[in-house]
Amino acid sequence: MSETERLSVQAAMDVDVALAVLGILVWAVIATLAMTSLMFISQFRGWSRLDLPLLLGSLFTGDREAASLLGFLLNFAGGCLIAFLYYFAFAFGGSGAGWLAGLVAGLAHGLVSLTVFLPVLSHIHPRLASEHDGAGVRRRLEPPGFLALNYGYRTPLVALAAHAVYGTVLGAGFRLLM
Repeated sequence: MSETERLSVQAAMDVDVALAVLGILVWAVIATLAMTSLMFISQFRGWSRLDLPLLLGSLFTGDREAASLLGFLLNFAGGCLIAFLYYFAFAFGGSGAGWLAGLVAGLAHGLVSLTVFLPVLSHIHPRLASEHDGAGVRRRLEPPGFLALNYGYRTPLVALAAHAVYGTVLGAGFRLLM
């Protein structure tokens, strides 16, 4: 193979990778918007008091408005980054992508978030009260607790549904890319 042919093949591979990344990002944005919309609707309807953007943003600032905006951006960026993990899991997991694989992955993601991430959050979050000590001068936000039940009895169902939508959108979208 001549140098010109090798460079041509390399350029084609670079374009393929760039298009794959672009496709992943497009589906990541769609899935993150769908999940975030469902979470906001559930708050508006009174189904849950879980405000993930506020929880994320208040890790960095005590200003509630700034925390909500920063948290929204962090949540959005996190949703896009996690989509790459989904893509690699689908690509190398053996079963491939599809709406059903995405649904299962989304439910698993939601369960891990509810049972591991949110309960541990009060131990590392500077403004979140703990389950045992309660609120104080600096720690004023209510902790989510196990399954985020402190934010309402429907919260686990809302969170699982939102993650299921996220995973389903990614699975179906990534099926078109693979």
